[in-house]
Formats: sequence, C-alpha cells, structure tokens
Amino acid sequence: MNPDVLLDGATHRDDRAHEVWAWMRDHAPVHWHEPGDFPGFWSLTRHDEVREVLRDPVVFSSASGILLRPLAQGADPGGGRTLALAAPARHQVLREAVAGWFAPRNLRRLTESMNAVAQTAVKEGLAAGRVDFVADVAARLPVEVVCSFLGIPAGDRPDLVEWAWDAFCAGTATERSLAHLQILEYFTDLALDRRENPGDDLVSVLTQVTVDGEPLPVDDVVLNCDSLFVGGTENVRQTLAAGMLALLEHPAQWERLRADFDGVWATAVDEILRFTSSGIHTMRRATRPVDLGGRAVAEGDLLVCWLPSANRDAAQFTDPQVFDVTRGPNRHLALGIGPHYCVGTQLAKLEIRAVLREVLAQVRDVTLDGPVERLDSLVVGGPRRLPLRLT
Repeated sequence: MNPDVLLDGATHRDDRAHEVWAWMRDHAPVHWHEPGDFPGFWSLTRHDEVREVLRDPVVFSSASGILLRPLAQGADPGGGRTLALAAPARHQVLREAVAGWFAPRNLRRLTESMNAVAQTAVKEGLAAGRVDFVADVAARLPVEVVCSFLGIPAGDRPDLVEWAWDAFCAGTATERSLAHLQILEYFTDLALDRRENPGDDLVSVLTQVTVDGEPLPVDDVVLNCDSLFVGGTENVRQTLAAGMLALLEHPAQWERLRADFDGVWATAVDEILRFTSSGIHTMRRATRPVDLGGRAVAEGDLLVCWLPSANRDAAQFTDPQVFDVTRGPNRHLALGIGPHYCVGTQLAKLEIRAVLREVLAQVRDVTLDGPVERLDSLVVGGPRRLPLRLT
C-alpha cells in the first residue's frame, strides 16, 4: 500500500481513501512522506495522535497554515492572520470578537428563520421532483445563514453562491483559483465599506477589532470573512449531502430517525459528522522536537491529520464502519478539538437538523436518480452531485 496516493484527488473522488487509511492505521500510523510536489510531512491516521496534536496549539501550531499546499503555491496567505490560523493570543482576540454570533442565545433566535428556509428548500425540491441535492437543497440554508451573519445584501448572494461552488467544484485548478479570487475581491470591497459604515454584522465586527492596540488590517478582515464564508457554507453543504447519501445507503437508519426524530436527531447529526467527515485534513507544524506515536518529529516538521481516518479508528469507535444514528458516546474529530474547535459547531448542527427534519416531514420516498459524483479534493470531501428523486 502506497500512502502517497492520498495526495491524488482521484483517490478521494473514487472513494478509495478509507482503504488506504485503514492500512496506515495498522501499519504506518505516523508516516513520513518525502517532499515532492508537496513539502515533506507526517501523516497521522489514528484518533490518539490526531487528538493529541489538535489539543496542543503551542507544540503543534496552526499559524503557518492548516492545509497542505503544493510547493509551487507557496505559503498560505492567511498564515497567522485568520481565526483558524492564528497563534493562541491572536486567536483568542478574534474568537472573542465573533463568538457571540454563535452563542446559544443568538442561535435560538435564528431557529424559526432557519426552519423556514429549510422548509422552502425541501418544498421546492419536492415540487421539482428531481433535484441535485447538493446544489438545490443542501446549499440553501448554510448560504442563507452565513450571508445573513456577514451582512451580504440579498442581491449579491447568487454571485457568491456561484463563486463558492466553483472554488471547490469547478473542473480545473485554474477555475477554482479564479473563483476564490472573486470571493476575496468581493470581501475587500465589503470590508472597506463596513470600516467606514459599520452595521450589525460580522464584517463590521471584524473591521472594529483591535490587536495590540491597532485595528485589524483590511487584508486580515478579508481573509477572516473568506474563512467564515467558505467554512460555513461548503462544509455544511457537503455534510448534509453526504449524510443524505449515508441515510439512503442505510435504510434501517433512515427509518430509525424517522420513527423518533426528536429523540434521535442529536446523535444522528454527530454520527453523520463522524461517518462523512467532510473536512479531509487539517495540518499543524511542530514548534519543538516531540515523540509522536513512537516517531521522532523534528522542530518545524509538518503534520497532516486525516480526520476521516481518525473517525474510523476501531481503537476509539466500536464497529467504526457501521453507520448508527444512535451511536454514543461519539468522540469524533470532524469539527476539531481543543482551542481551535470550530466556532460554528452548534450552528452547523442546527442547520443539519433543520434540513433533515423537513425532508422527513415532507418527503415519503427518496431514491437515487443517477450516478453520484464525488469531489476530487484533498481538502473537502463529499458529493459534487447527488441526483435524487423526491416523492
């Protein structure tokens, strides 16, 4: 088994990565990849090592970037500047600035509007009969919520939806890069406007943040907006779509959820997150020499944590290949752990809940209506296209 196939998008598109990760957990759980198109790095595939790295932001820093990038692309421009990539002190300032928007009291206020958007999305999909669940249903609610948080005018949202889709799903790397640039340009204009004319939205909040007595630079505001927008739309969309596919492939679990939605939805959402793990990897850099899983990691070494692999580790999960909507406990790492635990965790769970509730309430039968196409990304996994027939 060659672990380097994990660096080929086709491995993830063809759903072969779990076979590789299973072999690595048994034979090479902390594996060194020699540099090539990518820098040299350690692959971590077991729950224990991944959890250890993610829990300690001092020894395992995210400041230089959390995504494995080809050497030709250079360093991550957000390194040390965004919520996800900041060193502990800066991370704390940024997290405190935005955390209130994701607090339970604010989310409770949003519940009714989230349910309404989910209801409309499913109703329109049902009226159409045939849908691409990824674009026509799963994308609707997260885009609406994140755009609302960021104060994006309704007239601009269709463009951002298209750019976000192309940034991950376009056919070529060039098309994906150009779409991402369009998102960054949009947020640059928006941040400059909100710095002069602040409103009640997250962009305005970020423009007013000070770090070490200085306003957050506009470029940093833009990178944080981009991170919040992409993270809050793409990962929820893919989790919803992959979760729907998992339920279709496990009809007994679908019926279990239908029979007692109120009693089961919370464990079902966590199981969908574990089983589908839309975030494929996150990366850290060692700030000092450390022993990890019996291997000597040097200062400056990169460590790639394969989250779907950690979430299928038999040392942590009983029957990890089984999809069980009543699973508990469920200590999955799909949304991270420790100080960098996803700030939007509760929001994402409520969005998944809202859409699942509406599908179960409105739809009697769901069947596949064509081949499932998967993303060929090392960053985000899940269906690119999920054609369904709704009755």
